[in-house]
Amino acid sequence: MPVSAVRVQVLWVAAVGAILLGPAPAAYPQSPAPASPILERHEGDDYTRYELLAPDSAQFRIVYEVTATRPGTRLFFNVIRKGSEASDEAVFDRMTGQPLPFKVVSGTEARAAGQANADPEAQYIQVTLARPVPEKGETRLRIEKTYRDTKSYYREGDLIVFNRGLGITRNAVVLPAGYELVACNVPSQILTERDGRIAASFLNTYPVEAPLVVKARPLTASSSLAAAASASGTVPAVGPGNVDGSPGR
Repeated sequence: MPVSAVRVQVLWVAAVGAILLGPAPAAYPQSPAPASPILERHEGDDYTRYELLAPDSAQFRIVYEVTATRPGTRLFFNVIRKGSEASDEAVFDRMTGQPLPFKVVSGTEARAAGQANADPEAQYIQVTLARPVPEKGETRLRIEKTYRDTKSYYREGDLIVFNRGLGITRNAVVLPAGYELVACNVPSQILTERDGRIAASFLNTYPVEAPLVVKARPLTASSSLAAAASASGTVPAVGPGNVDGSPGR
């Protein structure tokens, strides 16, 4: 091959290489992400347990486990949902099991204390941590409270209904003693607790709050017997013959 042809090929390869290896074109401009409507910081390992209390009370007990991860902070804020009346609050350090001091503050007070995105019209449980959150560390908390909310927990004929949007990833709803589940609109694992109560446990895979609706009814005598057997791990003998009372074969 003539030298001039080789030189042309080398120059062509060099030019192509310069194009391929040159600086990448500027990315298309993107709109900023919308501000999150969440007024708390969630770390993905949060867990909330809702224990439905007496059906006519419209009350449910909440056990909320959450991790504080912001380095150096001594305060943690847990919002009290609008429309719910809170009582029986308590906060514990999960590492030591010791109770932590807290107080209920307005959204304005929460902002002044460092919760920059607090809703001025909401109330918050302001928790004083036992120690500042360490760099690359965390503090695990357990927050307990009881809500009364007639729009979330109510009767519907012979049924009780728990109708509430849940934004936490891991959740469990425990029915009152003596009730069985008849409907749940979110895929859930149904469990019988050691005391015989029925619980629906689920992961929220929605990009927003899970629009949970749980319905339950009073257990019948046979259902109560089966629930007690499941909780104890035994099969009761309800009559001669088979365990369902029918004649033996």
